[in-house]
Amino acid sequence: MTTTTLTPTSVGLDRSRSGGSVFGALADIWAMTRRNLVHIAREPMQLSDVTIQPVLFTVLFVYIFGGAIALPGGGSYVNYLLAGILALNLVTSVMGTAVGLSTDLHEGMIDRFRTLPMWRSAVLVGRSMADLLTSLLCALIVGLTGLAVGWRPGANDISVLGGFALVIFFAYALTWIAACVGLNAKSPESAASFGFIVLFPLAFVSNAMVPTQHMPGWLQAVAEWNPVSAVCAGTRVLWGNPNPAGALHAWPMQHPIEASLIWSVVLIGLAAPLAAHFFRRRTTE
Repeated sequence: MTTTTLTPTSVGLDRSRSGGSVFGALADIWAMTRRNLVHIAREPMQLSDVTIQPVLFTVLFVYIFGGAIALPGGGSYVNYLLAGILALNLVTSVMGTAVGLSTDLHEGMIDRFRTLPMWRSAVLVGRSMADLLTSLLCALIVGLTGLAVGWRPGANDISVLGGFALVIFFAYALTWIAACVGLNAKSPESAASFGFIVLFPLAFVSNAMVPTQHMPGWLQAVAEWNPVSAVCAGTRVLWGNPNPAGALHAWPMQHPIEASLIWSVVLIGLAAPLAAHFFRRRTTE
């Protein structure tokens, strides 16, 4: 009788997947994406931040605060608000990426994945794909809720879709930042604090809900260079909605679409390799 010794490369993530083909990697990504979607289906309240929250925020700001907020240059506050509501909800929802990855690490799920002959980074990409799909759901709900309360875009259908895509692309870029946080968090609870410490200030110190013209000088400068402000302004331009930020002299406010795309590409270019590095480090300790 002979004894076979299993080495990490024979059973772990470094083992060749489906012959090492691109199709094998895509199959691994789909498996991880489907796993995250199944978890959401089993616990639908995980989607509250992209389903219930957008409706509540829209009603809150339109019917409670809307009458007290005047736009420089005039225009409908509802039409101004909707881009901010979409950005606010998508930006804050990426906290789920950090919490989800941190939970998998601390519950031992990542260790189980290491025993499978799969592409190592499929865990990260699959998670980002699942979050991208929930972002699409959030965009749909925000759009329908906006139409119900009186939002009307002033552009053609292609431009309107481009506005939605601009915000979703930025939110996807932020998921990679959240992935870095989740992979370095000591617990899911500490990963959750990322939303309150970083994401909420990022979303609210911007032109998402109110024009920045009435902010103190130093805070206005911060808001003008905040990537969320560029995304909101770019979306309003594409939707043909009121955009008071266009009267400001800061470069991101004069070129909000270009600034939004630059921010998104830079964030992905920096955070995605970092997330892969942190994942390799955590799974080889």
